[in-house]
Amino acid sequence: MTTTATSATSATTTLTAANRCDRCSAAAKVIAVLPSGSELHFCRHHFTEHEAGLVKLGATISEPTAELV
Repeated sequence: MTTTATSATSATTTLTAANRCDRCSAAAKVIAVLPSGSELHFCRHHFTEHEAGLVKLGATISEPTAELV
């Protein structure tokens, strides 16, 4: 990730094989939490595509690095 976006990975933030990208239904790799509390899941491709907009909105970006559960 090459942005200065707020990054926070909570110990309780995990992705499972059931978590799918909200744009294309591929496996989710990134979680974006909007200031309103809404949570969006993105595959790597779509996160890269929408990263600048998410930063402008003040989203908290989480990229859980642990293996999928």
